Amino acid sequence: MISEFNQSECFVYINLPGETRPVTAGKLVIRPDKSGLPHGMFVYGRSYLDRQDKVPIDPIELKLSDRVYETRALKGVFGAFRDAGPDHWGRQVLERHAGKPELSELDYLLLSPDDRAGALGFGLSPIAPTESPGFNQTLDLAQLQNVAMAVVNDEPLPDESYKEQVFDLMLVGTSMGGARPKTVVEDYEGLWLAKFNREDDKWNNARVEHAMLMLARSCGLTSATSTVVQVGNRDVLLVKRFDREKTGEGYTRARMLSALTLLRAEDTHSARRKWSYPVLAEELRRMSATPGENAEELFRRMCFNALISNIDDHPRNHAVIAKGHDWELSPAYDLTPFSPVSIERRDLAMICGDDGRRAKAANLLSQSNRFCWIKTQRQTFWITCKNRSRAHGMKRPAGQGFRNPTAKKSAAPLSMKDSFTNKRGRSKVPE
Repeated sequence: MISEFNQSECFVYINLPGETRPVTAGKLVIRPDKSGLPHGMFVYGRSYLDRQDKVPIDPIELKLSDRVYETRALKGVFGAFRDAGPDHWGRQVLERHAGKPELSELDYLLLSPDDRAGALGFGLSPIAPTESPGFNQTLDLAQLQNVAMAVVNDEPLPDESYKEQVFDLMLVGTSMGGARPKTVVEDYEGLWLAKFNREDDKWNNARVEHAMLMLARSCGLTSATSTVVQVGNRDVLLVKRFDREKTGEGYTRARMLSALTLLRAEDTHSARRKWSYPVLAEELRRMSATPGENAEELFRRMCFNALISNIDDHPRNHAVIAKGHDWELSPAYDLTPFSPVSIERRDLAMICGDDGRRAKAANLLSQSNRFCWIKTQRQTFWITCKNRSRAHGMKRPAGQGFRNPTAKKSAAPLSMKDSFTNKRGRSKVPE
């Protein structure tokens, strides 16, 4: 954690495959150019390039080389480094901790704790840290939930007498992406991402997202392991970290890149023309060790997102990971249905076919050949997903949208049908 803000350079650390301790990979510098815009530069260290077990941070944009890489996109931050930084929720916590309305991109990277997604780390020392970070235990969830709600509501912290210690608890997990309140916790199995319900939620997000991850597996998708625990009078979703593996010496870390980085896009509205499932499938075929399987899996996820009305399927909610030297599509995560604005038409966040982002069967199937699917396969999968969804109580009565199941209340043992049925026995999720 740095003590001064507005840093202009830092060192980049990486955990090599199978290793629990990081090494220094290179140096990142961000300075304004002649026009005043951020200009990012990165170079691999000579000692790193001399290693026999070296791996590239990004096999496309940051290949192993002694050249100086440069970018003026993303405020001077290369996509692979942006993926290791905090998103909306993490930035909100860091800004409050620092007492500033906004920080520099480099400060966000440096201030974030080292539980970030992927295998990268950042610091001011040329020597990588040797101590492993500590993690909150699942027993801390009640206190963490109280702190999270205080941050969400912009209220004083629950225990002002221990303000610094309490807020340090919440800092763990800020480097994970997403807008919802969350933190990282540890138990005997390993690391989990704890996602909290909010008081203004329209439904029980923890139970609904858990149900979607379960439903995805029943439809043949590879999804992240999850469970729901009760903390006080609220449910908390725990999602197993698939980029970490617990060993006797600590945690090994998988490299991770978001689809936003693979597509060389930005997370702005004007950049949405680059958000494309078919193009992402082709990028997977270029870099994955199992290109056919990964492209087919991506097609399944695209169809599944359309069926559950997950219109938050933006490129940061798709990723590739490398536990060793080879890259592959990560398990599915952040599967959350939304209440459709229009019953007649729904659009996904990413382009999925000839008719753009429209979540319609004909459009989803229009470019399925780019996903290595033949006609009989795609039709069979579509029918299977629809039948599985209906079997789990996901029909939507005509003219009826989502209902508010009061997220604060606990419920009986979790089932997918329970998660999508309101008090009147009606379903809340559209077909």
